[in-house]
Amino acid sequence: MNNRLAQLQERLDAIEDPLTGKGLFTSGRILGLDWRDDGKVSFTIEAPAGEAARYAKLRDRAEADARAMKGVTSVVAVLTAHEGPPRQTGGIAKVKHIIAIASAKGGVGKSTLAVNLACAFAALGFKTGLLDLDVYGPSAPTLLGVREKPAPGPDKTILPMEVYGLKTMSIGYLVDAASAMIWRGAMATSAVRQMIDEVVWGELDMLLIDMPPGTGDVQLTLVQRVGLAGAIIISTPQEMALADVRRGIAMFDKTRTPVLGVVENMAYLETPDGGRQHLFGEGGARRTAAEAGVPFLGEMPIDIQLRIASDMGHPLVASAPNSATAQRFREIAEAARGNIARLAKPAPRISVV
Repeated sequence: MNNRLAQLQERLDAIEDPLTGKGLFTSGRILGLDWRDDGKVSFTIEAPAGEAARYAKLRDRAEADARAMKGVTSVVAVLTAHEGPPRQTGGIAKVKHIIAIASAKGGVGKSTLAVNLACAFAALGFKTGLLDLDVYGPSAPTLLGVREKPAPGPDKTILPMEVYGLKTMSIGYLVDAASAMIWRGAMATSAVRQMIDEVVWGELDMLLIDMPPGTGDVQLTLVQRVGLAGAIIISTPQEMALADVRRGIAMFDKTRTPVLGVVENMAYLETPDGGRQHLFGEGGARRTAAEAGVPFLGEMPIDIQLRIASDMGHPLVASAPNSATAQRFREIAEAARGNIARLAKPAPRISVV
């Protein structure tokens, strides 16, 4: 631990835990303390069940104390309270496994992989749904070729669109494709709640959720409201993307969500002579997964046919199921499915105050 982080830990440990009489660090209340080079500090305070209100003032004090330290430019202090395992309610009540497809950084091909992984699960015989929660840049309408609006269901619900053997929903199905998605955090989280609670998903084995990049309001709303079976993190090999992967892993760790694995996208380009060109570096995501102690699910090459199929709205796994890339998607889906049971652990309900 570097000197400034040690000083911050000491300062926060001077705040007394009302239940133990010890410092917050000594009592194990503070998790995920991080002080980035740009001066941004973040940490989580875990309150016992039913004690969120009591610890809210301590969170405010801890945030103020951290902010007062020299070199700190901003502080994100999250208070969580464990209130038992989350229950699946509303439209997702009959969904067995919900998997978040995340990247923590944009531009790594997350949505393309989410759509094709959903098709891969369907090809393996699972009843599968895809929920596009990338509210600022929904891609499902393009990737799946959906142009119609979803039909209303009973009691002000929404029926998912069914295409390529999937039940799908996206905010992009509901708004004009040319509209700019200029939403504040509250509006975005409201849209997330609607997609989760008001869509009639029915009985599904798998529901894949295409997450927006980052670790903000939408992600926290999801882990609050949904009992995730786990998360699959998508990255490219380059260091710029890997730094965000580490933050994404840390976020899921803080919220007690198992990371089912990391996928390295755009890992290499196959040349006509059978060789491989590693345009964005080699093996970075594999090394990052190993360092974080999470599974590595595999590499996805740069495939021109995948790009063409995506632009046409015909997922490659569905339109060219015998291709090598489609087989790779099925292998990754199988590996992720196996990790659901292997990594399952009791997950507390996370109440962010």
